[in-house]
Amino acid sequence: MSSIQPRPADSIILTGLRVRANHGVFDFERADGQDFVVDVTAWLDLSVAAAGDDLASTVHYGELAEEVVAAVERDPVDLIETVAERVAATVLAHEPVDVVEVTVHKPQAPISVPFGDVAVRIMRGRA
Repeated sequence: MSSIQPRPADSIILTGLRVRANHGVFDFERADGQDFVVDVTAWLDLSVAAAGDDLASTVHYGELAEEVVAAVERDPVDLIETVAERVAATVLAHEPVDVVEVTVHKPQAPISVPFGDVAVRIMRGRA
């Protein structure tokens, strides 16, 4: 028997949030900064908001986008895994959200071979 709870079928999706920040293991990443791209899917029940046409019954995606960007911008860390956890916690702070998936892309990652994308993806839910 699995302990993973099924996620709701409804979701709010933010893709391609672009943030300039100073995360990374190397000194030049911290000093110069680089672009990060963040995708967020927040699973929650949207039926109450839809039935009442009531913004207060859902998560305001504009405000959520601003919160995600602020979470990525603050306090430089070494790993994009840490950034993803920070973003997940920010989204889960919204009571209606049951599960969140966060992808953090690092398009200018210091890799010596040609690449299309480097990203980490996590999924977190309420305890």
